[in-house]
Amino acid sequence: MKKFMCENFLLSTETARKLYDDVAKNLPIYDYHCHLDAREIYENKEFTDIGEMWLKHDHYKWRLMRQNGVDEYFITGGASFFEKFEKFVECVEFAIGNPLYHWCHMELRRYFDCDLILKKENIKVIWEQCAKFKYTPQKLIEMSNVAVICTTDAPESDLKYHNLRNGFGTKVLPTFRPSLRNVDIDYLLERIEFFHRSGCRLSDHGLDAFDDDSMNTLRILAEEYGRRGWVMQLHIGALRNNNVAEFARLGGDIGYDSVNDMNIAAEINGLLGSVENLPKTILYSLNPAHNAVLASVTGNFRNVQHGSAWWFNDHIDGMTEQMKTLANLGALNTFIGMLTDSRSFLSYPRHDYFRRILCDIIGNWVEGGKFPGDWETLSTIVRGICFDNAKKYFGIEI
Repeated sequence: MKKFMCENFLLSTETARKLYDDVAKNLPIYDYHCHLDAREIYENKEFTDIGEMWLKHDHYKWRLMRQNGVDEYFITGGASFFEKFEKFVECVEFAIGNPLYHWCHMELRRYFDCDLILKKENIKVIWEQCAKFKYTPQKLIEMSNVAVICTTDAPESDLKYHNLRNGFGTKVLPTFRPSLRNVDIDYLLERIEFFHRSGCRLSDHGLDAFDDDSMNTLRILAEEYGRRGWVMQLHIGALRNNNVAEFARLGGDIGYDSVNDMNIAAEINGLLGSVENLPKTILYSLNPAHNAVLASVTGNFRNVQHGSAWWFNDHIDGMTEQMKTLANLGALNTFIGMLTDSRSFLSYPRHDYFRRILCDIIGNWVEGGKFPGDWETLSTIVRGICFDNAKKYFGIEI
């Protein structure tokens, strides 16, 4: 029996271990899609404790707590962060097979030098161990070796905190995230100009339906993105805010979303094919049944990417399936790799998780005789997927 999360965690072959240790492990992170707050980064206030860092914004953790019957008072309610932390640990202790179990232990080790197991009897010891470390957003970002952060911003955002550098080395850039329904196109085009002047080179759209109004708006915006050299991201397949009563009480982005089973093949191909000046485009779906659809679309249009396993799919099986499908039907070597997609400053070990899974997939192919063990070629592929491809694709000067 292997030791839990040993040094070679998820790395099952010698080739995988060498690729991870010598190539992937220490590469910078290109965080091209996240939900971090630029104001929090700029103001750089010290976090009070691990409870705040883990449980203030993270709906992944909130969902697990609700699924274990925890009262909302200890999730988004008025309980102290220690009380919330205590309830969360009591849930995650038994979360076998859930990526949260791995992520949380990776975060404890990476940032708090704590290798204790998350379980009820260790709660106070872990809390006290973590209390020895004082962190700010910028400190955590620097420790995580993040080169670029692209946040997600509404059109009306003034982007004030993106433009205030405060001596911080990591480049923090906005991403244009408008609604596609009942919008003033002229207003959006004006805001695109403002975002562009503020360093924005990406847009992001939650494409939860393919109605005519949304598609017409998106075509107009896509032409503008193409003209400006932006990258367009389309996040497909989310069924949002399903608990109507809780949405009315607490608002959105609190963990009451699900995978949608919408059909997308004709609509996505039709949309991309109708844009004359198609920008670089990244396609994500929350439904893993769409992996083959999106991977096949990358062969129909230049500079279209099948985006990383997203949200409900960023676990071992989801990442493995997405990368293997892309390899089978497309060009895995050009893949731009992992996104963070988080509001938590402690989420960067997810990139390490991804890199271990990537190296393990490739290592198994090599040692199974399915690809030659040419080190230069393998290193180029792994380095590209982990960092170089994103740097080239987005074209943002670092």
